[in-house]
Amino acid sequence: MKPVLHAFDPETAHKLTIAAGKIGLTPNYSKILYPRLVSQVWDKEFLNPIGLAAGFDKNAEIVNPILKMGFGFAEAGTVTPKPQLGNPEPRIFRDNTNNAVINRMGFPNKGAEEFEKNIGKFLRQKNKIEAPVGINIGMNKDQEEPEKDYRYLIRCLGQYADYFTINISSPNTPGLRNLQQREHLLPLIKGAQEERRAVCNEDNMPPLLIKLAPDLEEKEQEEIAKTLLEADIDGIIVTNTTLERPEFLPREFSREAGGLSGAPLTEKSTRVVSNFYKFTKGKIPIIGAGGISNAQDAYDKIKAGASLVQLYSALVFHGPELISQLCRDLDTLLEKDGFNSISDAVGSAH
Repeated sequence: MKPVLHAFDPETAHKLTIAAGKIGLTPNYSKILYPRLVSQVWDKEFLNPIGLAAGFDKNAEIVNPILKMGFGFAEAGTVTPKPQLGNPEPRIFRDNTNNAVINRMGFPNKGAEEFEKNIGKFLRQKNKIEAPVGINIGMNKDQEEPEKDYRYLIRCLGQYADYFTINISSPNTPGLRNLQQREHLLPLIKGAQEERRAVCNEDNMPPLLIKLAPDLEEKEQEEIAKTLLEADIDGIIVTNTTLERPEFLPREFSREAGGLSGAPLTEKSTRVVSNFYKFTKGKIPIIGAGGISNAQDAYDKIKAGASLVQLYSALVFHGPELISQLCRDLDTLLEKDGFNSISDAVGSAH
């Protein structure tokens, strides 16, 4: 199907993929199981550490078909309180030579009401795949008080989430990345935690994660790490897309505005994972994301300090069979290094 999908522009290809998922035209690799890859994070069981990053299934329309591909977990969203169109098209661009994607989507989605219907329908399915499903939440573009949107989404969707990701690192919503600064970040987290306590019972208290940008200076990373420890955040996702443009990218591609993802982000994101593991002394679970296209990429992030990893762009270039291949090869890498469990490898590079 790849040549067919790549004959279309990237956004049309994505819409076709979602449509195919809705009618069951997705492969089923969900039976794959490697005992070494099973782990417990936030008291939740992950059959493997490979997750689908937010952005693929923005409206939680095909959660079960996604999990059937073999993912150990999935993250739906980004969802905002009100529906929004996002930025004008075209807004996704791919560079097949370097396995890279630039997007400036701007959180297009159908809003919290539609998302709630879809995630509720998935959870009521009798034949659903049992795996953690996170919800990535964001603010509407016209919101001048971001905390209100994040609190609203936790209030609206708290009963459905295995975890929440507070997205403050997309480069495509004006002012969003400013929320990574301490004076904004601390009250934002405290407000989200307060809302969670108000709407969730103690037996079902979804962890709160923060998704951060790769373009932070090391001193900024250290300051944020201190803030996250002080705020008692449950987890960190590093990283989102980058505004950096490596020189080897084709000029026509690299001049497009938006966040760069895929293979050019691999080393940078792994370095940020390592830094946050070091700055937090391994006390906060990390999900490593950015440029994972093979098992070694995933393993490097795990050894750098990631308990779990996520991918998205690699699916564009390698297809859904990549997930089963990653699990098989990752198991081989663990065996070669003498690790009996994926958890034993977390942070081992330190």
